[in-house]
Amino acid sequence: MLVDTSYPPPSLDGFNSPAHAAEGTPKPVHGRSLAAVALRQGSLAVFIGVLVYFSFAAPFFLSIGNIGNVLGQSAIAGVLAIGLTVVIIAGGSNVVTGGIDLSLAANMGLSAAVYASLVQAGYGDGLAVAGALGTGLLIGAVNAAAITLAGIVPLLATLAVMNIVAGLELVLTQNTVVPAATDFLSALSAAGPFGIPVLAFVLLGFTALAAGVVQYTPLGLRLYAVGEFPEAARAAGLRVKLFITGAFLASGLCGGFAGILSVSYLSGSTTGAGDMLLPVVVTALLGSVFSRRLLPTIGGTLLATLFVSFLINGFQLLNISSTLVSGVQGLLILLVVSATTLLQRKGNQ
Repeated sequence: MLVDTSYPPPSLDGFNSPAHAAEGTPKPVHGRSLAAVALRQGSLAVFIGVLVYFSFAAPFFLSIGNIGNVLGQSAIAGVLAIGLTVVIIAGGSNVVTGGIDLSLAANMGLSAAVYASLVQAGYGDGLAVAGALGTGLLIGAVNAAAITLAGIVPLLATLAVMNIVAGLELVLTQNTVVPAATDFLSALSAAGPFGIPVLAFVLLGFTALAAGVVQYTPLGLRLYAVGEFPEAARAAGLRVKLFITGAFLASGLCGGFAGILSVSYLSGSTTGAGDMLLPVVVTALLGSVFSRRLLPTIGGTLLATLFVSFLINGFQLLNISSTLVSGVQGLLILLVVSATTLLQRKGNQ
């Protein structure tokens, strides 16, 4: 289930536009399908090539300990990327007018600050967890209201919310790290079976849960329908705005959950949450390349998370400048968006 990236809603296969879906006259897109297969296989080949190269160039790169560390370090970005993937599925893959949530990293930072502040104030983990998740959910609700009620484009709405949330975090923490240490946080940051961090198992378990809901239930099928064919979805009686609202609430919840993981990993809040935004966007967009029909999937997002994390880890092991990492991530966004846009144009011809 974790790496099943082939799921596309069966009813969406073979359609190029909402008009085709509404008319019930599917149009074959064999040329686009072949190009999509080539892109996917090429991406997997690059992934494998990166692993092979670093396994020879960097000692212990493919050791159990290093793989476990990479998985553990990937947990926060992976959870955020899954939240963004849900938004992309429900809102459509167009990065300008479709589903996007730029507030996720700031959401994580504020949720982590709330958790750490509550612990510092003497409250237990139960209330701190509720506070972090509630903060994330509230941010998701603000995004949803701005988009579905005020009619603001998701790109602009979530950008504005991102700045508001980042400002609130600075006010709450006074731009300092708020330390937090509890038994629950220690358990999350500890090593599990085979020396693999508990956070790695959290990531795999969360991915399995998200994949089960999004890709193997009627709710998931409706989310894909709303994102790919909104007009046809409305004609079929689906409440499009309600599904979009649900997607942003889920994304906000992921931000809150990631905040909890961040506190356990860093033993406190963080003042650099904004730095997580680029890796999260890269991962979510790259995830669609690992799916069979270039549709965003939870399994594809997990593969993309591992790809980006192993790439960063390999650079670190080879002592390559971290500034190059940001350049590579930006290049990946450019390549993925360009490739998927060209394929969509080809499919519509």
